[in-house]
Amino acid sequence: MNVAIIGCGYVGYQVAQYWQQKMNFVVSTTTTSPERVPALQSVSQRVFVTSGNDLDSLKSVLHNQDVVLLSVGAKGAEVYEETYLQTAQNLVSCLQQNPSVKQLIYTGSYAVYGDRNGVWVDEETPLAPANLNAQILRKTEDILLSASSENLRVCIFRLGGIYGPGRELLKIFSRYSGTNRPGGEDITNWIHLDDIVGAIEFARNRRLQGIYNLVDDAHLTSRDLLDSLFEKHNLPKVIWDTTVKSTRPYNAWVSNEKLKEAGYQLIHPQMIF
Repeated sequence: MNVAIIGCGYVGYQVAQYWQQKMNFVVSTTTTSPERVPALQSVSQRVFVTSGNDLDSLKSVLHNQDVVLLSVGAKGAEVYEETYLQTAQNLVSCLQQNPSVKQLIYTGSYAVYGDRNGVWVDEETPLAPANLNAQILRKTEDILLSASSENLRVCIFRLGGIYGPGRELLKIFSRYSGTNRPGGEDITNWIHLDDIVGAIEFARNRRLQGIYNLVDDAHLTSRDLLDSLFEKHNLPKVIWDTTVKSTRPYNAWVSNEKLKEAGYQLIHPQMIF
């Protein structure tokens, strides 16, 4: 099988490695950074240095592919629209002219739900993106879903916060140890890198169509998350100021039931501290 990964960063690299080494697929990858080419050559047969707004290059990447994974990440707020929206528009344009591709998988974000004061949300909940970047992510989903057809299945994952090897929770949050923080009652949603790779392969294998939340079962408050993390590593805990509300714009209890009902079993249902 021929598979292409557009945007081969933290997630894309691991998927490429899995697909090449475990599944023996022919993998094509893209990067915007020439210095990453040697690393990507170790997990893919073809490496393209390009950006999503280069239509001709994108056509070359997609030539004779069966499955496409779109897993881009913006390097700064100022390029959010270019990274997500323009890439999606060009990708859909190419796919309309490329009947070989039978499935598109996209890693998005639960940020599109916005601040729901910690209540449950699922894939049917109306979206309320809280800022411009989240609005761009919502539009990106709409554009990609518009490519769905009898020939092409589109699967969108709304990911929780990503952690795993090289991006451990302590590495992400150590600067908060012993500091004063507002609130602490907002709900967090996380997903381990292993489960992102596992769910993407599950979606490819089952040819999933539509939107699926991809988060673990923990749903810890910020207080419980950071208190547990710093206790585990014998570090000073956060001093929580409950008189000040958290400014996090993504406070929702994200349901993962749809993906589990489809048959996916989480590798790490609880958080690894």
